[in-house]
Amino acid sequence: MAQEKFSNLLNHWESDYVHRSHIVKEQLALEEDDVVRLSALAEAFGISKDEVAAGLMNQALNTLEEQMPYVPGSKVIRVEDGEDIFEDIGPTPRYLEAIKRLTEVGKVS
Repeated sequence: MAQEKFSNLLNHWESDYVHRSHIVKEQLALEEDDVVRLSALAEAFGISKDEVAAGLMNQALNTLEEQMPYVPGSKVIRVEDGEDIFEDIGPTPRYLEAIKRLTEVGKVS
């Protein structure tokens, strides 16, 4: 039983270490009310405002990506089950290209 608890603790530390190794400090301008809410969440959960903000930002970006609209263009890019699939001319391709470019450069500004 004790061995399992230590194993869980070590796994938690390791995953936290791996997660922290990908953290980049970024300065953002926020509304005063949002800072108060971040501080309140940090206090309520016993974690830092940075941890709260990072978690919220990650969740918001994941949700935004899922909800980004597909805007069909006029160019057929493939056929699936007899149905034409048109290129996406909405924001998604530009967004994905920017992610690819910024990842390859290894730097964001």
